[in-house]
Amino acid sequence: MGPRRRALRRFLQNKLAVFGIVTIVLFLIFCFLGPLVHPTDQVHTDLKSVMLPPGTAGHPLGTDDVGYDVLGRLMVGGQISILIGLAAGILATVIGTLWGAIAGYVGGVVDTVMMRVVDAGIAIPATFLLLILSAILRPSVPLMICVIGLVSWLVPARLVRAESISLKSREYVLALKAMGGSHSRAVLRHIVPNTVGTIVVNATFQVADAILLVAYISFLGMGLQKPATDWGAMLTSGITYTYAGAWWLIFPAGFCIVLTVCAFNSIGDGLRDFFDVKGRTA
Repeated sequence: MGPRRRALRRFLQNKLAVFGIVTIVLFLIFCFLGPLVHPTDQVHTDLKSVMLPPGTAGHPLGTDDVGYDVLGRLMVGGQISILIGLAAGILATVIGTLWGAIAGYVGGVVDTVMMRVVDAGIAIPATFLLLILSAILRPSVPLMICVIGLVSWLVPARLVRAESISLKSREYVLALKAMGGSHSRAVLRHIVPNTVGTIVVNATFQVADAILLVAYISFLGMGLQKPATDWGAMLTSGITYTYAGAWWLIFPAGFCIVLTVCAFNSIGDGLRDFFDVKGRTA
């Protein structure tokens, strides 16, 4: 059996990783195909259908304080949360990968300056920056993707930089230099592809962290404004009515956030085993 098949078998033996993939697939179906099965109006309010409990005809999970169907809102909010999480996670991974690969490959003063920038960025809480930018600018999906991506690239940059330092002394990189190959070719064709394991594993954690950041900002009231919503905004809207017994306004969204983040983290753990050369058996 080849090494790739053995690695795939190790991944499939990780039940949490398989559970994570199945969970994410089900969430994608629920959020993006669900509205076709259960269409609802998530733009216009319906004050005649306010605070209906779960099980009401036409509203399996009830309605919220302005008459929006909670199940339909859960689907729409999931679309935005997952979209922002995936896009911001990918953006952060791309920026961090290039930054770390260049810093580690070039070394010297360039490496020192670039990594001091990373250290300074890590010292500033991402949530704090997001709150400030949300207060200054009108929140939108593209803006939140860019902002979260631009505050989340620091960790992958450090990881890839550590890999790059060891890879730049490998024979194939030295041979490329001896043949007059460009630095950009060395970084893009040799350094980055050989850090793919670290990149892919970290990308799953970046997506999970981005989804949590969206929820944090929205929960604090600085996220997307109605009628747009995400899972964090649903928590904010429903928490006022929690003590009145309207549990259906917060538990479904909270459950989706926790389950989605745990699923991405489980996939990351499984991918770590997949790319772990040292842990593979012969």
